[in-house]
Amino acid sequence: MAGDLGTEREWLEADGLGGYASGTAALVRTRRYHALLLAAATPPTGRQVLANGCDAWLQTPQGRFDLSAQAYAPGVVTGSGLQQLESFEPAPWPTWIFRLPDGTRVRHDVFVVPGQALTCMSWKLLTPGVGLHLFVRPFLSGRDHHALHKCNPAFRFDADEAPGQVAWQPYADVDGVVALGNGRYRHDPLWYYNFRYEAERARGLDCDEDLAAPGVFDWLLDVGEAVLMLTTKAHAAEATASTAAALAAWVERRRAAERARRQQLGSGLDAAAEVYLVQRRSTAAPGGKSVIAGYPWFADWGRDTFIALRGLCLARGRLDDARAILLAWAATVSEGMLPNRFADRGDAPEFNSVDASLWFAVAVREFVRSAAASPADTQTLRDAVEAILGGYSRGTRYGIRADTDGLLACGEPGVQLTWMDAKVGDRVVTPRIGKPVEVQALWLNALDFASSWQPRWRDVLATGLASFDAKFWNAQRGCLFDVVDADHEPGRHDAALRPNQIFAVGGLPLPLLRGVRARQVVDVVQQHLWTPAGLRSLAPGEAGYAPRYEGDVRARDASYHQGTVWPWLAGAFVEAWLRTHGDDAAARQTARERFLAPLLARLQIAGLGHLSEIADGDAPHTARGCPFQAWSMAELLRLDRVVLATPNRRKART
Repeated sequence: MAGDLGTEREWLEADGLGGYASGTAALVRTRRYHALLLAAATPPTGRQVLANGCDAWLQTPQGRFDLSAQAYAPGVVTGSGLQQLESFEPAPWPTWIFRLPDGTRVRHDVFVVPGQALTCMSWKLLTPGVGLHLFVRPFLSGRDHHALHKCNPAFRFDADEAPGQVAWQPYADVDGVVALGNGRYRHDPLWYYNFRYEAERARGLDCDEDLAAPGVFDWLLDVGEAVLMLTTKAHAAEATASTAAALAAWVERRRAAERARRQQLGSGLDAAAEVYLVQRRSTAAPGGKSVIAGYPWFADWGRDTFIALRGLCLARGRLDDARAILLAWAATVSEGMLPNRFADRGDAPEFNSVDASLWFAVAVREFVRSAAASPADTQTLRDAVEAILGGYSRGTRYGIRADTDGLLACGEPGVQLTWMDAKVGDRVVTPRIGKPVEVQALWLNALDFASSWQPRWRDVLATGLASFDAKFWNAQRGCLFDVVDADHEPGRHDAALRPNQIFAVGGLPLPLLRGVRARQVVDVVQQHLWTPAGLRSLAPGEAGYAPRYEGDVRARDASYHQGTVWPWLAGAFVEAWLRTHGDDAAARQTARERFLAPLLARLQIAGLGHLSEIADGDAPHTARGCPFQAWSMAELLRLDRVVLATPNRRKART
């Protein structure tokens, strides 16, 4: 088993506040983001790495045996934990089984208590043994999750010790760390130098870090289970116990409650979806629920939130969460735009997306169809959509404006407004200035929705539909142009073969194409862009096609939308395929086998139980980017629960 645990297989335990614990199945930390205690100071942002990891080993009558492994520069791995590793299971939480040469077996668990910024670790002897001493040395930093830590004289090793509890305050401006356990603590401050994070090195980023180790905990493992919990000073009171026995009982109660909670979630897809729904506690940005775009490095983004909401919430019947998210964002409309994201620090919103506001309208449309939308909620959300359409019609930031042809123009030099938003230095890789095809599909869907209660949008919709039909068809290639009136020059079109055209057929309530043309678009996209990991962002053979997403930051940004595969686009494609192949039981079964099954198979190759953000354009379509991505999982869920569901099941969910 151990030989199959590549370091690219990552586990995640999220706390619902934007913090988490994460690492690899093979024990070695490979990212700066891997940590045992990573807490959000201003949930879900302001993430700080407080406890990075630990060394763990058993001292037995036969000698020392490691239960951990560390990677150091220039590529040296120490600790023989992987050699003792018998198995790893990510559910219901990460669990490792170690087998020593004499047959002694030890189980190690890690789980995060929701809403408490608390990571619980335990080690339990599974076979009889005598004289087995467990030692655990935590590694601390106290840094921003994007940064790296270096040895410095400002770090405070001082420990405040109390029965069953040790507290450290490494830096005055960072939350302190509290360790709660039923073992003994010995203060032994040391610096460990040059931890190497291989995934960061491969990404062309700084990759070496120094960590502080204040001391060592130890237990006689044959006496009972060893428990060590790491939390912040702000949350420590929630887990305080007067004796070791009381602490063990508290942990067992939390473990039972957490196991029951996860069982109630149902399938592994539901459990994966749950980690992206978080609490937002900032006063300057939307309150209540929010959606983390992806772990480990994204926070909550507008575009990602509204795309993911249909799968994470509506498809799963989480209507209260959908309501809270949509109502919170409805209050943030500015000049017809919703912010695309709130900064990690300071909560200053960024209005730099043409499509985030339109995806909001799509999400609102589907939520309003549900029984959860009260008349008051419906009116509030309609008012927000009306404000968006009004702002776009009058004209707003970055050249976003409704044109006389009923279509939506957008874009200025140096700005990337669509989801294809990569930028290298001052160069926008895919500027798409003009009238991008998926923006028109979203715009016309929003007009169609608003027309149901506001007649003034009907003429604009009719004009836009006619213009779309007249301008976007590329007769030479039998598909749609990616951008028309490119660079705001009438009649100048971008004919690059990209996946954005699929939204004219699938992925949205109102298809813009039907019949022969719709089938042609689906066939072209399937032939040139479909992969078992999703849709390529550019067809092979097109100018600038990048077969792999790798190299330093500039190289990766340049290839981000130049052939890289995006799993989230599979939802729109499969829905388009179904609409053009007959939405019957046979077609749905074929689609499940041909398109959904390969995506499900990828749940175990990168972020365990999740789909990654992107993959290479060329086979074997190696998973890349963020290993735990919200909209990838959301569209997988929407496919399973809505698009490919039976009509009765589909009706029940809407």
